[in-house]
Amino acid sequence: MSARALAALALALAPAVVHARPASAGPDRAATQALVKQCGDTEDFSAPAPPARLYGNTFYVGTCTVSVLLVTSPQGHVLVDSATDQAVPAILANIRALGFRPEDIRWIVSSHEHFDHVGGLAALQKATGARVALSAPAARIAQTGAPDPADSQFGVLKDHPFAPVKTDRIVTPGSVIRVGPVRLVMSATPGHTTGSTSWSWQSCADKRCRTVSYVDSISALAAPPYRFTDHPEVVARFRRTFAAIAARRCGILVTPHPSVSNLFERMQGQEPLAPQDACRAYAAKGRKGLDAQLAKETAK
Repeated sequence: MSARALAALALALAPAVVHARPASAGPDRAATQALVKQCGDTEDFSAPAPPARLYGNTFYVGTCTVSVLLVTSPQGHVLVDSATDQAVPAILANIRALGFRPEDIRWIVSSHEHFDHVGGLAALQKATGARVALSAPAARIAQTGAPDPADSQFGVLKDHPFAPVKTDRIVTPGSVIRVGPVRLVMSATPGHTTGSTSWSWQSCADKRCRTVSYVDSISALAAPPYRFTDHPEVVARFRRTFAAIAARRCGILVTPHPSVSNLFERMQGQEPLAPQDACRAYAAKGRKGLDAQLAKETAK
């Protein structure tokens, strides 16, 4: 048999790709539709969702209600957030389904130190061998796995400890996480937690690059007996963060809970993927929520 015939036979017998990646640089609308169909109206933080391309070399690999992003390169990958401990098997399966190896993840970064975003961090660190980069306040909480007693949601979070995590690098505003051509830039956006962190990078495919901004939660949520009116320094911190976010050009905005920024609707093409006022509108939403919470507390 000729070499050409052998090559053709090998190609015919090769296993099919589990989850073929589309040639387009934009969002994989069919995959996102499958995601939305599978998730339905669930509010479960750990509910598994199939993966979908967000843009270029950035993929959604999280759950139905908690964002986790995979940013890829030939030299290795970065994982953004880790959802819950229960979600880890599905996240790893999503990465493999896209044709990537979890062992090629070099860094894991995070948004904030709540169990629904760092609960799976220790297990993912162990499964991938990746290093972990956190802000100093988040690292202090992560090293124990015990929620911060000063957190506005401590009344609920105290029932949700998570596995302790070793932090390999403390990041500060302007810090850059590098893997091959991938560059993730850190911004401090405290408010929702003391260690709240946002990330931005260029996601490229077919020589087309767009900015992706993973902007942390900015919701002012309080679990009794916490009152923001008793903590003016926290209110001031929120307002500084709102102003900083409003001044940004987000590009493609992603939030730790996809529903907050209508991510799946935008990935399906039902709304613009990267509206020019995305960050300004997101900041305005956070400001409105804080003002409503303060008014509620004052009324009581």
